[in-house]
Amino acid sequence: MKIQRDTDRFREIVRGKVRENLRKYINHGEMIGRKGKDLVSIPVPSLDVPHFRYGDNGSGGVGQGDGEAGKQLGPGEGEGEAGAAGDAPGRHVLEVELSLEELAAMMADELELPRIEPKGSANVEQEKAKYDSIRRNGPESLRHFKRTYVQALRRQISTGAYSFRKPRIIPVKEDKRYRSWSQIPSPVANAAVIYMMDVSGSMTDEQKAIVRTEAFWIDTWLKSQYQGVECRYIIHDAVAREVDEHTFYRTRESGGTRISSAYKVAADVVATNFPVSEWNIYFFQFSDGDNWGEDNNTSLKLLQEKLLPACNLFCYGQVESPYGSGEYIRSLEKEFGEEHEKLILSDIDGKEAIYASIRKFLGTGK
Repeated sequence: MKIQRDTDRFREIVRGKVRENLRKYINHGEMIGRKGKDLVSIPVPSLDVPHFRYGDNGSGGVGQGDGEAGKQLGPGEGEGEAGAAGDAPGRHVLEVELSLEELAAMMADELELPRIEPKGSANVEQEKAKYDSIRRNGPESLRHFKRTYVQALRRQISTGAYSFRKPRIIPVKEDKRYRSWSQIPSPVANAAVIYMMDVSGSMTDEQKAIVRTEAFWIDTWLKSQYQGVECRYIIHDAVAREVDEHTFYRTRESGGTRISSAYKVAADVVATNFPVSEWNIYFFQFSDGDNWGEDNNTSLKLLQEKLLPACNLFCYGQVESPYGSGEYIRSLEKEFGEEHEKLILSDIDGKEAIYASIRKFLGTGK
């Protein structure tokens, strides 16, 4: 129908607007809001659904009727007081539903992200059904109608039961054909994503909102690249523990900061749940750079000996805070340099830096 075609075309225009403004949506988190497991609802401001507006015939207006020179034009009828209720329809924000796959594709184009090449040892074979043959029996839901019709036609012609004047094909039990399948090995690459965040008093709600926005886009991209993605969450101040996603983003402590505690828990999570030979492992650490509870050498040694050998990437994002020292990223640069094969460092000084940080983390194709 023409109306449906026009609606589809308009929604394509909206999707084009999403692509144009993707940087803004990424930086400000306007696109975060999952619907079920696969969809996000994206508010698109400043776009109005096309429609006709009709005036009141015969009600007068500017340019109609008698008037005197210099007469002041007042507000027209129907214009109410500020804050007063009205009877006219208001302006609405259009929401467009996009799948996570569409979002990942848009992000890949915008950020020029290379596709990830999983480690060979992470490719695990699993059996997958493929419909590739025909058999004489099976459930009616798998009946092959074309093959059944052809077989019935052949039988009726060969037996002389077919009438060219009154063609009528009636399949019998022996004519029915059904689709069948065979099990074929299918490669599956799995990824484990382990998030670590400092939740001491120096990390405010604003910094956590930045982490949540960035983690959403990281998840979206990695899930488009792997068949299975497992996410784990670790929070720490002076001590660390594994928590669920809800607790990860909403916990705030008041103690000191000891980064090595998070590294120890992360190493235990990998050793217990994710064999390095079978999983592509990603670490994402977010902090304001404080590490008051210990010498940095302790955490740097754990990173060098336990975490970096086990992972595809270790991404450290330092979120600028009015209370944090910001020293840890400089310790990492001094120890490993800025061009380390697996270690990616990003200085996130506010929401506007999220876009560049995601691009830096995911632009390696590892």
